[in-house]
Amino acid sequence: MTARVAIIGAGYAGLAAAVELAAAGIGVDVFEASRTLGGRARAIEIDGMTLDNGAHILAGAYTETLRLMDVVGAPATGLLRLPLHLEFPGAFRLHAPRLPAPLHLAWALLRAHGLAWRDKLAAFAFMRRQQRAAFRLPADTTVGALLAAEPEATRRFLWEPLCLAALNTAPARASAQIFLNVLRDSLAGTRAASDLLLPTVDFSSLFPEPAARFVEARGGRVLRGTRIDRVRRAASAYVLDGLAEYSKVIVAVAPYHLPALLSELPELATTIAQVEQLGWEPIVTCYLAYPEFVRLPQPMIGVLGGTAQWLFDRGQTHGQPGVIAAVISASRRHREIEAGALADEIHAEIGRIVPAPPLPLWTRVVTEKRATFACTPGVPRPLTLTPLPGLLLAGDFVASDYPATIEGAVRSGGAAAGSLLQQPSRGQP
Repeated sequence: MTARVAIIGAGYAGLAAAVELAAAGIGVDVFEASRTLGGRARAIEIDGMTLDNGAHILAGAYTETLRLMDVVGAPATGLLRLPLHLEFPGAFRLHAPRLPAPLHLAWALLRAHGLAWRDKLAAFAFMRRQQRAAFRLPADTTVGALLAAEPEATRRFLWEPLCLAALNTAPARASAQIFLNVLRDSLAGTRAASDLLLPTVDFSSLFPEPAARFVEARGGRVLRGTRIDRVRRAASAYVLDGLAEYSKVIVAVAPYHLPALLSELPELATTIAQVEQLGWEPIVTCYLAYPEFVRLPQPMIGVLGGTAQWLFDRGQTHGQPGVIAAVISASRRHREIEAGALADEIHAEIGRIVPAPPLPLWTRVVTEKRATFACTPGVPRPLTLTPLPGLLLAGDFVASDYPATIEGAVRSGGAAAGSLLQQPSRGQP
C-alpha cells in the first residue's frame, strides 16, 4: 500500500487539493481520465484555435483561487482585472470607480445609466437591509421571491443578471441564500472583491497546468488519460481499479460520475442518494469568428432580451481578434434549436451592438449539458467528509456557501486537503 494520497479528477477542485498536499510535503497521485486538465473549465481546440468549453469569468472575491494561482506560479498576466462594469448597450450601464468600499458601489449606483432615482434608492435600501441581517435569511427561498418587491428596472438590469451569472439557475428557481452569500463577498466586500477578472489564457493554462507542474516538481504524479471506474474497500486500503491501494483518497470527479465510481461502497449510499437528487443546469457557448476588425465596445457586454446573455470579445482578452463568445446560462433552448439557427440569432444580436457586422467566417456551439447543479433553495449537497475515514469528496457541488463556481471548486479542494492533513497518518481506512 502506497503512503501517497490518491486524487481522482484533475479539475479545479482536484488540483487545488493536490497543490495543498504537495505544498505540505505529501506525495499525491492525481488520476485524470482526459488528456486535458480542468474538468468542466478546460481548453478545447476548434480548427486549430485554442478556446474554452465555456466563457467563465472570475471575480476579485475569488480569494482562494487567486492565492493558489500565486502559489503555483500561474501567469500574472492570465487575468485581466477590471472594475465592476455591467452594460446593456442603450439601456443600462453601471461602472464602479476605483474608490474605497463602500464608496465604489455607492458611486456606481448614483451614476448608473438606465435607473431612475427611485430605482437607485431601492438598490441602496436592498443592500442595506441585507447588510443589517448579515446577509442571512431566516429560511431559504427563491431569488424571485426575495426580489418580488424590488423595482422592475433593478431586477432586470442588476439583480437577476448577477443571479444567473453566479448561480447558473433562473431567479425563479435559484437559492436566495446562496445569492446573498455571493453579494456579501463581492458587492459588499472590499473594492477589489467586486472587480471582474477576465481570463486572458485558456482555462487549462490559467491554473490546472501550472498546478500540475507544481505537483510534479514536488514528487507528485499527474496521470492523464487514466480513468478510474471503481473504488472498492480492501482490508486496510482503498483499491482503485486494481492499480494501487491507498489509505487516503480524495474523489474530485463531476458529481454525476460518483454513483458508478462509488457503487461498491455501501457506506456511501446516503451520499450517492444526495448526488442523484441534484438537478442540472446547462451552459451553452457559441463562438462566432469575424474578420479581425470586428470588436465589441467592452471586453464583456450584456445582451438585453436576447438569446445570449453575455458576449465576450476574445480579441480584447485572448489576443484572438474577431472571435466573440456568446454565453447562454441555464437555458434548455439548445435542445430545441439547431446550432446554425442559434448562431444566426446571436449574430443578429451582435448586429444591434456592432453596426453592420459582416457574416461570421465560422461558428461553433459548445454545450455543457450538466455544467452545474441547479442551485435551488435548500438543495441537499454532500459533505466533504464521508462515513469512510480517509475518503473525502471535493467539487463545486459539495456543501458550502458558494454555488457551482471555480472558487467553490477550489475552496472545496482546499477543504478536503486540509481535512486529510489533520487526520492521523496511520490507521485503517
